[in-house]
Amino acid sequence: MNSQLLSLIGRTEALFDQDIQASKNELYNIVSASSFLVLGGAGSIGQAVVKEIFKRNPKKLHVVDISENNLVELVRDIRSSFGYIDGDFRTFALDIGSIEYNAFIKSDGQYDYVLNLSALKHVRSEKDPFTLMRMINVNVFNTEKTVLQSINNNVKKYFCVSTDKAANPVNMMGASKRIMELFLMRRSKQIDISTARFANVAFSDGSLLHGFNQRIAKQQPIVAPKDVKRYFVTPQESGELCLMSCIFGENRDIFFPKLSEALHLITFSAIAEKYLQQRGLEPYLCDSEEEARSMVNELQSKKQWPCLFTLSDTTGEKDFEEFFTSNEKLDMERFSNLGIIKNELEFDEEKLNHFESQIAGMLEKETWNKESIVELFNFMIPDFDHKEKGKYLDSKM
Repeated sequence: MNSQLLSLIGRTEALFDQDIQASKNELYNIVSASSFLVLGGAGSIGQAVVKEIFKRNPKKLHVVDISENNLVELVRDIRSSFGYIDGDFRTFALDIGSIEYNAFIKSDGQYDYVLNLSALKHVRSEKDPFTLMRMINVNVFNTEKTVLQSINNNVKKYFCVSTDKAANPVNMMGASKRIMELFLMRRSKQIDISTARFANVAFSDGSLLHGFNQRIAKQQPIVAPKDVKRYFVTPQESGELCLMSCIFGENRDIFFPKLSEALHLITFSAIAEKYLQQRGLEPYLCDSEEEARSMVNELQSKKQWPCLFTLSDTTGEKDFEEFFTSNEKLDMERFSNLGIIKNELEFDEEKLNHFESQIAGMLEKETWNKESIVELFNFMIPDFDHKEKGKYLDSKM
């Protein structure tokens, strides 16, 4: 695993090596004898999962993603790193919510494992009611759709990625994933389902850290909050965690990384400083966006880079991260660095039906507002602590 990347997030060792090594033979034997469908497989986590499956020589590996360009890069990356497998490896540029995707499933649909990594993952996606509704459709109803298709096709196991932000959620993204977990709980009566909650994936596509690469390439200042601390996993670790949950998780299990000496909280601004230093650049702290924008050319000759480190003041930012709540039952013994939330079969059918009918009504009328959706989320999650500050990340540099 990239030692420079680990250093950036304040670590020297990979998280899951011990668990992966202990399960090495069993993992290979199961994967090499199985067929897989990976949805959202060209995003950062999806690509990591696809690689973990591919290098264990599956019988069939089909990858679906809405991004044609990312699928092309995934194939190039796999061919360049791993080469080829004996099994059937193909990619499909499809929207999971589309008729074309339904036809694709109808034409085959025979898989042992279906892994759903598709999601709208940004906290900023709640800034307007229209993107927020798409987030609900992708995170909740596409999940419901694909798990029902998996049940109809006698799939052995359905895996879906969740988020640490689903534990005591404060933003709509985290709450949508928590509601997704409730929908999955209902379907766990009909198919084995496991999920995973984990920390931020370092330098994942679209993340703030990934934005550092873009800012350097475009000769622009680096901006980061100085008061927000987060846990980070590497892309490879995200793929390993998802695969371990998919293969070894029992019905209704949620896997998460244990909070140990190996996993450290670190601020975005500290990572920014380490990032620049690895590139032979010294951070130059600015007091305003205007100053930061104006200083790039002047500072480069001095091997410095303008940085603006600010306090967090936007909607949906959680003060701290957690992977489980106080009332969830845990298994902390089965794996060295993987914890498991053990869920009993528990869901409220009336609430789930109410949520479906309310969203369907809004879509049919083609009119809705954020307030009504927040109210519906509060009905689904009574202790949902939505923090509306009236300011979103899009209003900042």
